[in-house]
Amino acid sequence: MHVGLVVLAAISATGYGLADPELRKVIFALVTAVPIVTYLLALGARHLTDRLPWLAAVAGLGFLTVGTVLWPDWIPEHHFGSAEGSTTDLVMASAHLVFLLSAASALRRHGRTDPGGLIDAALFGLCAAGPLWEWLIGPHLGPAATDLGKALLLSDVLVLAAVLGCLIRIGVTARGARGPLGYLVLTATLTLANDVVAVLTVHGSSIWTAQIMMLAYLTLAAPAVLPTAPLITEPGPAPAGVRHPPLGWLGAALCANPLIAAVQAIRADGPASVVLPVSTMIVVPMVVLRLRLLSVQRAAAEQTLAHQAHHDDLTGLYNRRHIVTRIDEALAALDRGAITEVTVLLCDLDGFKPVNDRYGHQAGDLVLQTVAQRLTAAAGPDSAVGRLGGDEFVVVQCGGERLADRIAALVGEPIEVPGGIVQIGASVGAATAWPGDGGDRESLIARADAAMYAVKARPATPATV
Repeated sequence: MHVGLVVLAAISATGYGLADPELRKVIFALVTAVPIVTYLLALGARHLTDRLPWLAAVAGLGFLTVGTVLWPDWIPEHHFGSAEGSTTDLVMASAHLVFLLSAASALRRHGRTDPGGLIDAALFGLCAAGPLWEWLIGPHLGPAATDLGKALLLSDVLVLAAVLGCLIRIGVTARGARGPLGYLVLTATLTLANDVVAVLTVHGSSIWTAQIMMLAYLTLAAPAVLPTAPLITEPGPAPAGVRHPPLGWLGAALCANPLIAAVQAIRADGPASVVLPVSTMIVVPMVVLRLRLLSVQRAAAEQTLAHQAHHDDLTGLYNRRHIVTRIDEALAALDRGAITEVTVLLCDLDGFKPVNDRYGHQAGDLVLQTVAQRLTAAAGPDSAVGRLGGDEFVVVQCGGERLADRIAALVGEPIEVPGGIVQIGASVGAATAWPGDGGDRESLIARADAAMYAVKARPATPATV
């Protein structure tokens, strides 16, 4: 496929250069139809699973091809690059916008796994487009350029630069799709270069403009037929270790356009550039979105840290530190007269070690998680359930029915694990504190521990493993 693309590009470019003006229009129109054909063939063969974005891309490309047929002189007569703001410019810009929106839709799922990275990449692209406009495009626009034409051309440059930055970022994270993404990066680069060349050669030959544009269309046709094309719209999880650019670099990029405006104000040798107001209207909302994203991520991280500080990673129950705090809080409430009793139940699993020995630690973890769910269901919402460590659990109860027998019965029900069904037991010891007892947490836990070992010492039915 790569060789075929190179050969087709060489034939198209050479044929366009050698052909007469009328034949050149036919060659250019045919080349614009190549990506439409490849996309439709890939869709017909069900190679592209996420069909809607690709169909939207076909619609945008078809719009561009129709515009090329209706206005075949747009490139040969240097209307493209003159920034005249004509009806043709509006139609072609709209067609290009439809295609870019479809491309954004195709890449939307990457934004779910790496939203901050894509925003940063788009900001870098937008900020890089400012110097490109000021140094290469703006100074060479001819007298035929209108304000509308300049706005259309500048918008095209800004959007292309942002898309290029996002494509490069996705190529860093979505390693499996680097083949088709590489072609899309090449397409965006060629299209951006074509905007520059069209302006620089507006008083010369238009062959270079047409040839670069044809090459962009051909590279755009390649991604759909590559084996990894479905990964463009169906990304996997973001790989670990991918970092965002330092904030210093991002800040320096954001200073590019204001610096250009400052230089112009100091020199005062020409009209003020439209880059600063236009790019600012695009950049500021993206910066606000980035800050909002950072705020949401920070809140989520704080919530995760708070949960990890108080909960056991495996079972999701309260950890030892927090459950001890809950006992202290319950005893303090008992002293104030807010509750009438505090009961601590210690639960130690019987026959748990043979499960690990026979079925492995993964099965043992599943048993602990199941026991945690059953303890939570037995205790109810008004009690606190925690894991002290290993196969030892604790329940803090402030009044209500006695739970020891219920807990033992629930824990003793069969549990399905990979490789079989196991049945374990539970020794539950309970100790209750009443108003005026004068006991503390250590004595309460000690009494519950003694009761638990008394239960464990009784003859019991062996656990089934």
